Formats: sequence, C-alpha cells, structure tokens
Amino acid sequence: MPEERVGRILEAAGIAADRLARCRPLSGGTYNTVEELLLTDGSRYVLKIPPPPDAPGLSHERELLVSEAEFYRAAATVDVPVPRVVGVSFEASAEESTPTGRHLLMTACPGDMWDDRFTADEQGPLRRQLGVRVASLHRVTGPGFGYPSGALGPLSADWRSAFTAMYAAVLHDARRYEAWLPRPLEETARTAASAYGALDEVTVPRLVHFDLWRGNILVERPAGAGGPRIGGLIDGERMFWGDPLADFVSLALLDDIEKDRDFLAGYQEGGGRAEFTDPARRRLALYRSYLYLIMLTETIPRDMGDEHDAWLRDTVAPELVAALDELAR
Repeated sequence: MPEERVGRILEAAGIAADRLARCRPLSGGTYNTVEELLLTDGSRYVLKIPPPPDAPGLSHERELLVSEAEFYRAAATVDVPVPRVVGVSFEASAEESTPTGRHLLMTACPGDMWDDRFTADEQGPLRRQLGVRVASLHRVTGPGFGYPSGALGPLSADWRSAFTAMYAAVLHDARRYEAWLPRPLEETARTAASAYGALDEVTVPRLVHFDLWRGNILVERPAGAGGPRIGGLIDGERMFWGDPLADFVSLALLDDIEKDRDFLAGYQEGGGRAEFTDPARRRLALYRSYLYLIMLTETIPRDMGDEHDAWLRDTVAPELVAALDELAR
C-alpha cells in the first residue's frame, strides 16, 4: 500500500504521519488487504483496505467494513477485548473530498493467533475463558436481524426472514459462480426450508461474530501472569444480529460444540444459555450448512487454488452433507 495513502489515513485519525515507522502486510485474510502499522513510539495499529466495489465476491460481502466496525463498537460495550476503531471511511472514492478512500484503522490487540503451541493443560482454561467472553458478546442486542452492512437489504423484524434471505443469497452465489456442491442446489434449498420453522424460537437479535475459529482469537502470555489468556477477538467483519447459537459453528469448526465441555462451562459461567433441545439442534444444523455453503462457494471468486479446493471437497463437503442429512431426519 502506498505510504502516502497510509500517511493520509493516519492524519485523518489525528495521528501525525511522520510517526509511522514501518508497514507490514498481514496474512490470513482472504478478502481485505490488511497491514500492521508500527509507530515510532512502539504502538501498533491494523489497517484494512477493502477491494474495489466491483471486485468478485459473495452477496453478503459488500461493505464488510461497516459490519466489522459495528462489531467492535458493540463488543466494547461489554468489555470484550477487541480492537478499538480509531479511523474509518466507507466512501468508495479517493477524490479530494475523501483522500483516504475506504478503510478501517484500528488498534492492534495483544497476543498471537491461537495455535498448537499451548499445552493440553493450558487449552482447557483458555476454552473456558473464551466461553465467558462469547457469553458477554451474546448479551449485546441489536436493532433488528441480519447483516448491519445492508448488503442483503435492511435489517429484518424477525430472524426467520433475515436468515432465509441470507441462505437464499449464498445459494444464489453458488449458482452464479457454478460452485461444486455435494448435493444439488434445489435439494439443498428444500432440505434447509424444511427446518425454517425452528428459527421462530429466536425473538431477540443478539451480537454474533460467526467467524470465531482459532485464527481469529488472539492469545497472549503476559509476563508474570498465571498463564495464557485471551488477548482479543478480531476480524469481526462477518458479524450479524441474530441467533447466538450460530456462533457455536465456527467455535467448533468441522466438529461438535457439545463435546467442548470447557467452553460450555465458561459460556454458562458468563451467563450464556446453551440448551441443546431438538429445535436448537435443527438450528445448529442450519447454521452449519450455511457456513459450509459459504466455504464451498467463496473459493471460486477467491481463486484459492487446487490444494484448497481438494481440502474443501474432502473435508468440508462431507460436513455439509452431514448437516443436511440431520435436517432431513
């Protein structure tokens, strides 16, 4: 990213451009361009720049920065560790009136991506901490159901209307990109529709991150502290207002959240309700199928490569089939 533009973004946020020491691209993202900015005083910021408005992508991915900024604002109200937004512009042009262009500038959270460096004795307490944090997220209520970006239209008054529109959008994306799916589109749509009645149990729109796999959870090991702790929940761009149960999908990606006793204990300790009734399990199966449809479809506009496509077919596609089979039962 041109240093001149970075300087303008810093200046717009009230930070002198000459305080910039270096920029470093960050990997892991598949949609936005992400860079770490290190200032001369040692402070760190993260800058996200979205692709051009006409770039290929899924229907719900328009204006992701709007959703991400909304997630951080909402999460901060319950003291969940998230980046703090210090500068933002949703304007598409980089003309004189908006010299910075579209961007999101935020503080960097402490810690590193949660990986396998932590011992088995440390994993359990970390999962319990995570459960408490996620329960706090789910206390935050929104003004309606759906994506706050407006990518699929305005927020809905009920969850069934919002989620069925979300599901229809990803099926439309799969059709227009000719994505490979393990079941025909029409059959997938019919199977999902058979379970839509379970959505009516959800009456309060709550904050849902929907991308809480370990890569979006930072863990720090403070000097002199008792052990590792959650340093930040990041990349909130996929958030929506909806059923908190939907967060359990990415929290147990390609697995079953009911096996994660440490997380569930922390979730209940934090005030979250995790009751796996038959309607709740049907909703969970719906949300699993929705996420796996996204994963199988987004690989086309992203052009993620043959190796990734093979992993999707071998690993993700069977999970989609299992979720659809559960709905059919």
